[in-house]
Amino acid sequence: MILAADTAAGPEAVRAIGIVIAAALAGAAILGHSARGRAWAMLAALVLTPVLLILSIWETPQLDGVRAHPLAALVGAVAVAGLVVVPLALLFARRVAVLPLAALAALPFRVPVEAGGSTANLLVPLYLVVAAGVLAWAGPRIRAGERFDPPRANGAMEWLLVAAVVLYTLQAAYSTSLDKALEQTVFFYVPFALLFAVVRDIEWSPRLLRAGFAVLITLALAFAAVGFVEYATRRLLLNPKVIASNELEAYFRVNSLFFDPNIYGRFLALVMLALAAVLLWERRPRTAALAGAALAVLWGGLLLTLSQSSFAALLAGLFVLAALRFPSAKVAPAVVAALVVGLVVVLAFPSALRLDIGNAKSLDDATSGRYDLIRGGVELAGDRPVWGWGSGSFAEEYLAHGFGVRTDAVSASHTIPLTVAAEQGLIGLAVYLALLYAALMRLVHRARNDRYRAFVAAGFVAVVVHTWMYAAFLEDPVTWTLLAVGAVLARRPGSRRASQPTLGPEPPGLDPDRLHPLPGRAQVASRAEVERERGVDAV
Repeated sequence: MILAADTAAGPEAVRAIGIVIAAALAGAAILGHSARGRAWAMLAALVLTPVLLILSIWETPQLDGVRAHPLAALVGAVAVAGLVVVPLALLFARRVAVLPLAALAALPFRVPVEAGGSTANLLVPLYLVVAAGVLAWAGPRIRAGERFDPPRANGAMEWLLVAAVVLYTLQAAYSTSLDKALEQTVFFYVPFALLFAVVRDIEWSPRLLRAGFAVLITLALAFAAVGFVEYATRRLLLNPKVIASNELEAYFRVNSLFFDPNIYGRFLALVMLALAAVLLWERRPRTAALAGAALAVLWGGLLLTLSQSSFAALLAGLFVLAALRFPSAKVAPAVVAALVVGLVVVLAFPSALRLDIGNAKSLDDATSGRYDLIRGGVELAGDRPVWGWGSGSFAEEYLAHGFGVRTDAVSASHTIPLTVAAEQGLIGLAVYLALLYAALMRLVHRARNDRYRAFVAAGFVAVVVHTWMYAAFLEDPVTWTLLAVGAVLARRPGSRRASQPTLGPEPPGLDPDRLHPLPGRAQVASRAEVERERGVDAV
């Protein structure tokens, strides 16, 4: 990714054991049996991950300044915590509803960090939100212990999420790219697992869900506006590779404030699914008209990305929404017809797609290099089918086996199941497929009468389809956020607001900030108790 670590200081065994411990702590934060135990696990994981990172890159150019001035670096770290993380934690502790909204707002933003001649595109705002959220969640529970409600019940989805992360770190022990596995763990898996643990413990009321929609839609419209400006001026703000590609090709791709047009397209597709859910369930003309107008704007923004994977993700998500809104007998023929039309176009009119099915080079060009990557990945998976080549090893093994040259190397096969099969073998692939099944069953069950659950299910399917043609499944915080919100909504009756398709105001007296009692507020009743007292069905 990202941070060069060719001369890593930490011994291989120490780093390998360290990421397993970090993953286990993140797992305990999700699966722990007591609130206090989960809190300690969160804090330990929050401290251990940056230590592992610093240990890994201590002797690299990235830390030249830190090694030269360790005291100044320590003071700077303390200052960041004191000026950013601690105030945020205090805010989240006082107003719990702000935490999920801040997390949603931070999801898209990657900050280019230059150090030692390399550039890292890091989710710095989200890391700060996660750190503050962990402090806000863990501190009161450590002090108050079991006066808090017991931890959320864990199902197959939670166990498989933890299993996927822990297995990944265990299989890094025999990888030729331990550095890559460590980066994946400390930058993605552990912090996103902590995000999942915190977000899953928040009651997502209809008012909070509406506010979350508003945050995402506002961001998407702002990003689309930047993309339109980029297209009009023919100047990109980020990513020299895309800039160079635009100069050589007849088309012009935009990436807005994202480093990658495909990640930008994925975000737009997800927000478009949220707007589509509003259109499908909304009966108020004014709201439907506003949603339709926003959807049209975002469609224009998506077209300028030329991201085929994002188009496919959007289409898959729309099919899920339609299946959850209308009878299956009406949706299934449309799905079959779309597949038939696509197959006819590919087989009968390949020239229209600049495609020669019998020519490997033509296939590779038509798929932007995916064909050769897939072919190499299949051979790698076949050479070591059971346990794979080790976590994070795809790029190194792809080169080592003569499938490409150093300048063509990529971090994955751009097909997540194939990356998992090559790196982790049938063992990892079985966990991955079981996780998909468990997640889909959790998200889709009883989602027909709920626009929010329908959107979460459709969004998750869209992300999965996108990862089959691009990358970043558990490496994307959006995946973890969708699963966390879906886990909360799945605890509620499937008939939630079935008789009320429009979104009315919250029942009087319900404050999202009171859904999580904090020290001194342990006597506050749960949401269900409050609603029962007021004669309102629990939602």
